[in-house]
Amino acid sequence: MGEGFSDWIPAGWPAMSVAAVEARLCAPGERFEMETVAIRGVPTRTWKHAPANLAVLARLARTHGDATFVIYEDERVSYEAWFRAVAVLARHLQSLGVTKGDRVALAMRNLPEWPVAFFAAVTIGAICVPLNAWWTGPELAYGLTNSGSKVLVCDAERLERILPHRDELPDLAHVIVSRREDQPAGIGALESVIGPSAVWGELADVGLPEVAIAPEDAATILYTSGTTGNPKGALGTHRNFVTNIFSSAYAAARQVLRRGDPLPEPERKVLLTVIPLFHATACSATLMGVLAAGHTMILMYRWDAVKAFQIIERERVNATGGVPTIAWQLIEHPDRTKYDLSSLESVGYGGAPSAPELVRKIREVFGALPGNGWGMTETTATVTTHSGEDYLNRPTSAGPPVAVADLKVLDEQGRQLPPGEVGELYAAGPMIVEGYWDNPEATAATFIDGWVRTGDLAYLDEEGFCFIADRAKDMVIRGGENIYSSEVENVLYDHPAVMDVAVVGIPHHTLGEEPAAVVHLKPGTEVSEGELRDWVRQRLAAFKVPVRILFLPETLPRNANGKILKKDLKALFG
Repeated sequence: MGEGFSDWIPAGWPAMSVAAVEARLCAPGERFEMETVAIRGVPTRTWKHAPANLAVLARLARTHGDATFVIYEDERVSYEAWFRAVAVLARHLQSLGVTKGDRVALAMRNLPEWPVAFFAAVTIGAICVPLNAWWTGPELAYGLTNSGSKVLVCDAERLERILPHRDELPDLAHVIVSRREDQPAGIGALESVIGPSAVWGELADVGLPEVAIAPEDAATILYTSGTTGNPKGALGTHRNFVTNIFSSAYAAARQVLRRGDPLPEPERKVLLTVIPLFHATACSATLMGVLAAGHTMILMYRWDAVKAFQIIERERVNATGGVPTIAWQLIEHPDRTKYDLSSLESVGYGGAPSAPELVRKIREVFGALPGNGWGMTETTATVTTHSGEDYLNRPTSAGPPVAVADLKVLDEQGRQLPPGEVGELYAAGPMIVEGYWDNPEATAATFIDGWVRTGDLAYLDEEGFCFIADRAKDMVIRGGENIYSSEVENVLYDHPAVMDVAVVGIPHHTLGEEPAAVVHLKPGTEVSEGELRDWVRQRLAAFKVPVRILFLPETLPRNANGKILKKDLKALFG
């Protein structure tokens, strides 16, 4: 299959070049005007009109008043109710001795309390530590110990995992649990502070405490999703998080101008958020923009395609997504045609490689525009964005960087490579985190003069669109030949029977390693290992053909950030 789906792209597109769009949107006096400020001594382009910190954002969000902010099952929370709960909990945290720079951990599934606890911490200058809700007890204990958290706000499930390790956490002075009937000794109840979500709008209007917070002050510690060794805590700032508000809005405006349409008036949308909020994509790229714009965010207890269909139909959801697997499940589910999904305008995803065919399917099946992008925990999510006709035109790209971001590709000697050549991707901009918490060695190795070494192998085209070839550690080297796993995966994804796929390297005594694949098929389809290998052989060089292909009855194992656990898959080959 060739690059691009020209039949979906209107005549005369693009109406403006990427550079021309930037010149117009970022002109002096415009909403997306930029200014250069020194961040950790490095001159950096920033969004001039972004909120100064997350407390300013919280007060801005309150202006949306009675508009619905969060829907969770039969619970609905307005912006005013959310703000009152944030303010009451913020003052309660202060009464527990939490001051600027103290760490407040947050460990719970996507519940209405999550954004309350997050903003209660960051608006008083504390550092919120959203812990991975999928972690085991020992992993949660590691995050609490490493961060030195003074307070933990959690749900009942996470509390059960943490209680056996309570004695190992001397820094943890207070634990507050939500949605639990009985309170173990020494554990506070969140409801005793703010009540259940139904009464948040009746809480006293105490207002946010006044705390001096600078843009470069620390706001969060988000733990990386590394699959080897202990995760590292990325220390994010208030500027990192407010940057994403404007980056996402800029990307949307860029797409409108590229299409040749006039910029629309702001309009409230309904989003079905299925990515865990402890992940940078949901917490930064999604939640911050929702609060600024007054959108409605729907949370689910756990992902279920049929329940998602019901929610999309009932609430007239405009946008959803997550990882590519979720998009495929929405497309392939046999019950899809039973529901009215016509309200969907966009289906976005990230966190894992996706098949170019998924781009076409989203447009064909839903009439919606596909969305993708590239970022990482260390970039507080958004660096590049890709949507609409640009995505249809370059379905294997992650899109161009937003106007305040810069990308470069270096070879192993540190020389910058020209367009089209693959090397390690570096990113810079106001979204790059300060470094790793309490880990100066890793910080020095990864963050260099304002640039972050991403560990991704990529190339840029002449217009600056980024193409991720592979994670450096996922590249298969067969007898000295580099095999980018994403290239082979994309070919396998193109097969009509393949829903989920990962290519890994397996040991070979003379070649070093060879490519192998693990595949999950679409419901009701069949294909043999030989047929899939022939499929690849017809499209790629012989040395890139997987020597073995295993079939799994379920989708491939992923961590909470949507990244396939390739180390686990390698073990399947013995």
